Amino acid sequence: METTLTETTLFERLGGKLGISKLVEDTVDAHMKNPAINARFLPFLKEPDRLAKIKQHTIDFFSAGSGGPVTYSGKDMVTAHTGMNISPAEYMHVIDDIFIALDKQSFNDDTKKDVLAILWSLKSMIISK
Repeated sequence: METTLTETTLFERLGGKLGISKLVEDTVDAHMKNPAINARFLPFLKEPDRLAKIKQHTIDFFSAGSGGPVTYSGKDMVTAHTGMNISPAEYMHVIDDIFIALDKQSFNDDTKKDVLAILWSLKSMIISK
């Protein structure tokens, strides 16, 4: 008997657009509470429309990049982060916050490794721009 492995996309493992939306909400909440980076995020509380737009772009970007049937229409990563001068330490704090959100939702290690691979691939497009 032949066994057929059905590979699920990272998008599916993260719970689709709904799961990724929850992951983004939890991550932004962690950023707001993280003293190492919250100065970059707290001002958005006074601009709820802008924060909502950033969250939606993040959801769409990660949905498309994780194999979902979503089209990302926002800025590329270099353009989106140019002028922010994000340090390597800040980027690591962002990754830590994403993992806090992943752990909160009890994702397995393989899923977390795949998310980390994506985050690591974006590093040079975001740091010190």
